[in-house]
Amino acid sequence: MLAATVLGAALTFIDATVVNLALPRIGEELGAGSQSLTWVVNAYALALAALVLVGGALGDTFGQRRVFLLGVTLFAVASGACGLAPDVGTLIAGRAVQGVGAALLTPGSLAILQHSFAPGDRARAIGSWSGLTGVAGAIGPFVGGWLIAVGDWRWAFLVNLPLALIVVVVTRRHVPDVPPSRTAGHLDWPGALWLAAALGLVSYALTAWASYGLTDGRVLLGLALGALAAVGFVLRERSAREPLVPGALLGSRVFVVTNAVTLLAYAALGAVFFSVGIAVQVGAGYSPLLAGLALSPVTLCMLLLSSRAGSLSDRLGPRLPMTAGPLLAAVGVVWLGRIDAEVSYALDVLAPATVFGLGLTLMVTPLTATVLASAPDDLVGLASGVNNAAARTAGLVAVAAVPLVGGLGGSGLTDPARVVDGFGTVMGAAAALLVVAGLLSFVAVPRRQPRREDCAACPPEHHCSPGGPPAAVEHETT
Repeated sequence: MLAATVLGAALTFIDATVVNLALPRIGEELGAGSQSLTWVVNAYALALAALVLVGGALGDTFGQRRVFLLGVTLFAVASGACGLAPDVGTLIAGRAVQGVGAALLTPGSLAILQHSFAPGDRARAIGSWSGLTGVAGAIGPFVGGWLIAVGDWRWAFLVNLPLALIVVVVTRRHVPDVPPSRTAGHLDWPGALWLAAALGLVSYALTAWASYGLTDGRVLLGLALGALAAVGFVLRERSAREPLVPGALLGSRVFVVTNAVTLLAYAALGAVFFSVGIAVQVGAGYSPLLAGLALSPVTLCMLLLSSRAGSLSDRLGPRLPMTAGPLLAAVGVVWLGRIDAEVSYALDVLAPATVFGLGLTLMVTPLTATVLASAPDDLVGLASGVNNAAARTAGLVAVAAVPLVGGLGGSGLTDPARVVDGFGTVMGAAAALLVVAGLLSFVAVPRRQPRREDCAACPPEHHCSPGGPPAAVEHETT
């Protein structure tokens, strides 16, 4: 079960890492500027952020295994289309379809674990999942960078096909079909469309802002229509019979706070992972292989230490690691901002990436475990989808804003001097987001998860998820 869910999630992790490394080569071969290269990343992120809530709800309604397999298959077909794309427009369209597949498989991978492991083992299982996906994260940049250096950027997508085949075979043979936890109803497709419109318009406006300026009509129209679509989404959710985000989830203060932390932290992560590969290749002049290895300490830390972070969270509660983790990661991000043409690869790339990785390892497992534990059992797939939507939305907006924050519009992402000048500013903004995430965790996340015996006096209608905080009780154990 772990193997199937890890390999499925690894498809999306490997793809995100390797595609970022391939951007300079894609720009050269297809004649793509900063705006098009940003959309090679954001077409995928937009579809994933807009539909991952629907993916979680579909898993709860029709069975996690079935929806997980559908997502893996769609992701593989789209990867083949991206690898054969003749122009940047086709590539962007294929990336959008990849995002749809990822939206179906991502929430299912964690929901399968949550449903299948005993309450006392869930945090460690999630920690193992985080660590084992780090194997793919560690191998992916190395193999991807090597393929791009000696072959072609197209292999960044074609490498997904054999991996997807393995996932399908293992899942069909070894993963039990968890019964649906919700009856089939009316999924909130209008809400999903409103959300997609809001995210797409805002992302377009931020990307165009870097190239054309705030006063350009396209930018102002995109921002205005994006704001209207966001209002439409909120109004739709308030009136929908089965909204994308049920009130039972929003009634948990812990769920709301941990998703706010997710928004802040993953916005920083999106900016860092998008920018570092470009800075190492274009700004510092290193090969795609070395650019791929630049963030390998992050995945190695996740691989070696995530299960220990889960055990630490079990003993100490989520507040301490969710506070210390983002603050430590911020130190690494500021240090990474030193990358330039005279950079020392070991001192100014690998060393700060290690500090960054240690901070992420402290944060990610308790963050994920707390989000899942704060949801009622029948909504755990949707809770995973909400958290993934928060993470992907944050990354989407952050990547769209990188050219704007760093002054990298037009051809800025392929200009060495401009990349060096803007990279430090981008890293400073990312570090600030991580600091705010750490401070919010310190103020608002409970010191430890309430145990069953802590809630013995709660009325019976107040449901508690196993090992998690009450979903409808206004108290916490401090």
